[in-house]
Amino acid sequence: MVIVVGSLNMDLVIRAPKIPRPGETILGSDFKQVSGGKGANQADAAAKLGTETIMLGAVGNDSMGKRLKDSLERDGVNVQMVLEKDDSPTGVAAIVVEDSGNNAITVAPGANSGFSSKDLLQMENAFKGADVMLVQLETPLDTVKTALKLAKKNNVTTILNPAPAMNLDDEIYTLVDVLTPNETELELLSNMETDTSEKVEAAGRLLLEKGVSELVVTLGSQGSMHIGKDFSQIYPAYKVKAVDTTAAGDSFNAALAVSLANGSTMEESILFATKVGAMTVTKHGAQTSLPLLQEVEQFEKWYEKLKLKEER
Repeated sequence: MVIVVGSLNMDLVIRAPKIPRPGETILGSDFKQVSGGKGANQADAAAKLGTETIMLGAVGNDSMGKRLKDSLERDGVNVQMVLEKDDSPTGVAAIVVEDSGNNAITVAPGANSGFSSKDLLQMENAFKGADVMLVQLETPLDTVKTALKLAKKNNVTTILNPAPAMNLDDEIYTLVDVLTPNETELELLSNMETDTSEKVEAAGRLLLEKGVSELVVTLGSQGSMHIGKDFSQIYPAYKVKAVDTTAAGDSFNAALAVSLANGSTMEESILFATKVGAMTVTKHGAQTSLPLLQEVEQFEKWYEKLKLKEER
């Protein structure tokens, strides 16, 4: 079983030729409201990958919040412990997706900011019997730390996806089994450059010294790097044409959590997550782009068809 502690947002997505610069107005070609939020995306992905998944978080007592919960529930996520806050609106994210597939995101957290340690402590029963707990940084840091402590107390493997990146106190690092930053997040956390694989490894080792058990650093189209105490290993990405990278990191993290929860090795889990991430970027949207387990099981056939299509 996977527990996801984190954010639920309604994504307001505009498709545009490019991401506007400061002071620039761009005419977009499309607008959609899509269920999102890093926590919700990861929970949705985990459920679609066939694992019992519980979502812990908060939305506003409004139509967007109800729509977010309904969407997750339809996809198999247990949302019974997602709170509906009367004093805050549901979180929203304004997302510009350019034709290249890159995106820029601005988040108004709303009820996510009000999801407190006190709220989470009342949900401790959810941690009993869980295999992996996945948490991000779109809820208050005190709540993140409480989630990590509850997981450790109940012998649950902890994965921290440190997004959006921010400075963390040293105690948090000691509670993390697997840290999953991208290059930019790793640079902020370590205060070191990460523009080469050697620098990525050096920055990762600094965080190992702070108490993290191991890191999986996502490197975009270059794949990922697994860094442990005595080793580092690069896992190349599959070459696919990205149409929208919005939930790529979320699907990778969820797949990693699911695979570890199912008893796979870290190597097997990273390879599985790499496949899931590749499939995600070939579709538009956040939760709408997340693949089902049956689709991932047919990955090799899917990838061969994709390569043939792109060669024509």
